[in-house]
Amino acid sequence: MGFAVARTRDEAHLYLDLNPCEQCGSVETTWSRGLVVADGEHADRYAGRCQGCGAEREFLFGLPARPVVPAGYPTFGGPEPSELLDAGEWLWVADLSAGNVPVDDAAEARRALSIAAAAVEEVVKFIRPGDDAVPETAFWSDRGLELLAVEPGRFDLDRLLIVRDTYRSLVAEYA
Repeated sequence: MGFAVARTRDEAHLYLDLNPCEQCGSVETTWSRGLVVADGEHADRYAGRCQGCGAEREFLFGLPARPVVPAGYPTFGGPEPSELLDAGEWLWVADLSAGNVPVDDAAEARRALSIAAAAVEEVVKFIRPGDDAVPETAFWSDRGLELLAVEPGRFDLDRLLIVRDTYRSLVAEYA
């Protein structure tokens, strides 16, 4: 079994930010990146030293079958759903980003809302054609499973599309 695929640099960096140092809990790490062969497979290696406690950190990600060309900021991935973050984690990221929109900095507001809109779009990618909600198989993290248990209706397709489109409209207002 291979490594979970990081479809883009933006997705890999978000994953790294959501997985703090196991020793001290800090997310402050200056990452170096390079292609390696690990367990007989090509992998994208992120390594660095935790700025909180000095622990060596390393993550290995699989390479996407097709490179994803960035289409603005952020570009988390292509048409396929994420292997790194589950549907609940993506919605949590959207909530966090949308909840931190500054009122006095248009560029930063646009950035936060762009992340929120893109994160909701990542949730939508888990919905199979013809279905009207994210399937339970799209949740595997504690954070994602908790959000599903507390608010399952938030994963209905129609509701997700309204939220995504609202964030997109707000981004346009800051352009």
